Amino acid sequence: MELNRLFWGSRRGMLELDLILLPFLDNVYPTLEQDDKERYWKLLEAEDQDMFAWFLHREVPEDPDLKRIVDIVRANTGPTAK
Repeated sequence: MELNRLFWGSRRGMLELDLILLPFLDNVYPTLEQDDKERYWKLLEAEDQDMFAWFLHREVPEDPDLKRIVDIVRANTGPTAK
């Protein structure tokens, strides 16, 4: 997927998600394996409220692919990022 489309797909209706996804897109996404990049594309199809709950550890995605990319995003964003 082209970077411009990813940028606009990563801009969400919630500022909190923008603050997670946009830095992830800039700093981590380019280093991902192709399978994980495709998982990120799938993540962008999720509802904002679902993503918000996942990133705040309130819920866990049922889909194993989404769970993997959510775990990667969590590990690389926020105060506990590597």
